[in-house]
Amino acid sequence: MKLIAAFFKLIRLPNLFFILLTQFLFYYCIIKPVLQDARVSPSLDQMDFFLLVIASVLIAAAGYIINDYFDVDIDQVNKPKKNVVDIIVSRRWAILWHFVLSGIGVLISLYVSWKTGLWYIVIANLGCVFLLFGYSVSLKQKLLSGNVSISLLAAWVVLVLCFSEFHLSLRMPDFDLLKAENQIMKLGFLYGGFAFVTTLIREAIKDIEDMEGDMRYGCKTMPIVWGVAATKIYVAVWLVVLVAVLIAVQVYIIRFHWWWPVLYSIILIIFPLVYIFYKLFKTSTSDEFHNLSNLNKAVMLSGILSMGFFYFYL
Repeated sequence: MKLIAAFFKLIRLPNLFFILLTQFLFYYCIIKPVLQDARVSPSLDQMDFFLLVIASVLIAAAGYIINDYFDVDIDQVNKPKKNVVDIIVSRRWAILWHFVLSGIGVLISLYVSWKTGLWYIVIANLGCVFLLFGYSVSLKQKLLSGNVSISLLAAWVVLVLCFSEFHLSLRMPDFDLLKAENQIMKLGFLYGGFAFVTTLIREAIKDIEDMEGDMRYGCKTMPIVWGVAATKIYVAVWLVVLVAVLIAVQVYIIRFHWWWPVLYSIILIIFPLVYIFYKLFKTSTSDEFHNLSNLNKAVMLSGILSMGFFYFYL
């Protein structure tokens, strides 16, 4: 029982739920309603979609395992009570689980690609496996490269579905289908961009939180290279950019009298981001930065859940 609990802790079950929830909401609340209006079926039927979600979750779980595998020493400093590798789970079992989960995820991706003809899926998911491995081995210890890598992977959770409905054709286009594809692409890049920026913000805050252990083992993260003050300015700039874009989006959709989505976004997304900006320069301890990171994670969840409105408004 203890080993099962350690396994679920190792794969970050709540984070995997984020991935599952994101892809389900984007598929059922955006892709299907948009294509239904255009009288077109999705490129991924329900079974293919379920398999793609499973592949995404397995590859992400494997990524969390390999990250903890290489972070044993650092985690003993940054989060000694949360570390399970070399304490409950041996390093040999951890690396085995990583390869098994990654392998199954890639094989499922290969099957979905073969069945649908969308070969970018297996290529991209294989790339995700290598990127997660590279992140754990070296990228996360370097300035910006680790943060950008994880942010791109967060955006890909949405974009992998978005691109599945984008078709290049030399034939005369079906204008209803073209309109539907454009709508899906716009919303896909909107949510993908939101995931990218919020992850950039969270990763920078986590770098400050984990600064002690990272510094001890020679990592070159942003607060170590630039200093905490400069990292706070970096986070603040992204917060300003994100809030400005979100306000612009609310101004745009208010023309359609979508009052509930606007109210939801202001209260549960924009206000918390403004609060993070307010608290950022007052925060100094590791626990306080951890709280800001969790609040940013709650904003990410609010952003994901906002996809549900499109089921009723599209």
